[in-house]
Amino acid sequence: MIPVIEMGGNHTLRYPIPPASQTLNHCKIRLLAFYIPFLHHSFLNMLVDVLILLYSPAYCQTLKLRVPSKKIFTTIGSFDKMNQTLAFRFKVLVGIVAISGFSQGMLLPLIAIIFEQDGLSSSLNGLNATALYIGILLASPLMERPLQKIGYKPMIIIGGIIVAVSLLLFPVWKSFWFWFALRLLIGIGDHMLHFATQTWITSFSPKERRGRNISIYGVSFGIGFAVGPMMTQLITIHQALPFIISSLLSLTVWMFVFRLQNEFPEEQNIGSASFLGSFHRFGKVLQYAWVALLPPLGYGFLEASLNGNFPVFALRNGLSIEAVAILLPAFAVGSIISQVPLGILSDKYGRQHVLLIVMMIGFLCFSAAGIVSESTVGLFICFTLAGMAVGSTFSLGISYMTDLLPKELLPAGNIMCGIFFSFGSMIGPFIGGITIDWFKGSSFFYLIASMMLMIFVSLLLFSLQNKRGEITQNN
Repeated sequence: MIPVIEMGGNHTLRYPIPPASQTLNHCKIRLLAFYIPFLHHSFLNMLVDVLILLYSPAYCQTLKLRVPSKKIFTTIGSFDKMNQTLAFRFKVLVGIVAISGFSQGMLLPLIAIIFEQDGLSSSLNGLNATALYIGILLASPLMERPLQKIGYKPMIIIGGIIVAVSLLLFPVWKSFWFWFALRLLIGIGDHMLHFATQTWITSFSPKERRGRNISIYGVSFGIGFAVGPMMTQLITIHQALPFIISSLLSLTVWMFVFRLQNEFPEEQNIGSASFLGSFHRFGKVLQYAWVALLPPLGYGFLEASLNGNFPVFALRNGLSIEAVAILLPAFAVGSIISQVPLGILSDKYGRQHVLLIVMMIGFLCFSAAGIVSESTVGLFICFTLAGMAVGSTFSLGISYMTDLLPKELLPAGNIMCGIFFSFGSMIGPFIGGITIDWFKGSSFFYLIASMMLMIFVSLLLFSLQNKRGEITQNN
């Protein structure tokens, strides 16, 4: 007698059970829904899920089930459709990050040029630029509770509205403090976008593809950040044109978010959603994943120092403006080239091992840059290699943090990554400027190399501590 599955209810269904050794093929099982239209929808889902686990291609052929059309297949639902939904979601989130990078990359040089043409001092120009990072720091402790209450999709929509409207308001009134307030709002809106997209991507990405997905996230931001400065040329046509185009691009990508289904972060053992509860979770993040926060800190320090201090260092040491225009993109291009390969390697060999290697390479590259600081060719090689190594440290740090923390702490972990990045971005130009003023020669490059070395040592100590703990547990 052939064993059967019996389903109760208004209709009793009897199907032969295949041997467990036969392979699964859910695609051919899904078409049963087409042949059993009288079943209730919830019952049908249960039936299909049971059959997915049991039936093999051979038994589908035994039942003489024909393959339905693609339209029928997608209508009744399938795992392929689920994968397509995740792929579309990932593309939309990556597109949002690219436009965010584009707007940030445009604002930094664009407003600096406009203020310079208006005769504003360089110190006030730099002060206005810090508004973005101040906005990030102010918003960071307040992000977790709204995300728990409203979910990922509304957070992205609200952040997108803030950024797009702020960009449109720049041409309305040219005032130092008005533009300062707008940049602060853009910092808050951008942080809402980044926080929600980072947490969402890390939550639905499987561990074996997490590094790849986060690296694609980093590449998209890097490409947008690199393309953004090209918009500065449009001020020769009209000063408001770059702001309007950037705002329209933000709105265009933002519209796709409405097609996504909202989700909420993991709530198991998440604790109180209050302000004090958030700080309690920040403490847990520091306890379990403090070492993963150092790469974002180092990347913020490095990126802000290179963009803010290196032009001053170069001009004081005899390099031309043309050389600066070539060297800074070399670092960005290097980071774009290596982001995805490093993410894939981190999935295969472990985030900690890859971070140790890239930090050591970064230390060696910037040490070498100090030796060849008067050679444009030498600096180009060092910057490109350094970009290929440490240009991915922010995305690798996020992936590493995700590996170390339980899912319920991911929102707090992503906030802490943003805080450490912003803190590094604020102290980098300040310490770099002091170093250039007080010390001569190649001290600027040695400062960055020292930061890379300190992070390398911290990662190494954390690795040795974990190995020691594993040995103690095994004994």
